[in-house]
Amino acid sequence: MTIPADLPGDIELCVSNQPVPYRAALDEMTARNAAIASGEAREQVWLLEHPPVYTAGTSAASAELLDPRFEVVEAGRGGRYTYHGPGQRIGYVLLDLRKRARDARGFVHALEGWVIATLADFGVESFRSEGRIGIWTTDIDGREAKIGAIGVRIRKWVTMHGFAVNLRPDLSHFAGIVPCGIEEFGVTSLARLGREVSSAQWDEALVAHAPEFLARLDLPCPREMA
Repeated sequence: MTIPADLPGDIELCVSNQPVPYRAALDEMTARNAAIASGEAREQVWLLEHPPVYTAGTSAASAELLDPRFEVVEAGRGGRYTYHGPGQRIGYVLLDLRKRARDARGFVHALEGWVIATLADFGVESFRSEGRIGIWTTDIDGREAKIGAIGVRIRKWVTMHGFAVNLRPDLSHFAGIVPCGIEEFGVTSLARLGREVSSAQWDEALVAHAPEFLARLDLPCPREMA
């Protein structure tokens, strides 16, 4: 299946098959966010990977940067320290919530649901965990571990940043930080769980679930999130 050039609602789908440096992607995303807000550009979902980098969210604490072996970039999104690198699929989601329910928490909930539904296609049961940011699953040792990170920023009701899912990254690279400020739980990947999933396979499954994700944005925040 060929991934279409557009998603429902005239949303541009951009797929980068070569790693994009984080700073360059941040600049491009920031410019696109402003252009969407001013009505000069279409909404966009951008799927890509980065060379190894640690990114710092607005709540990042310096003590959680344990070994800055890679470049560290201030991301401007919510959250704390996150690692990005080869084998991790990133989804930057730039949508205008003025066209939908103006609900930041509902947007995050829908974004989490999009990733959870896509992981299920590959036989991985994942879930939200109250008080812990991100997407969680049961690791090979039976303990809960993070398989996906969520971090967003909303400017003038236009979203930016999004999610990162561990397909097959070098998990040792996460040891340079306390991922998202959570020390007591580990990080896992589809490959560690015995699922070899290519970026193209992930993208195809994600796109197939896009209509339900977008439909969710038209609804108010779920009662349990209110």
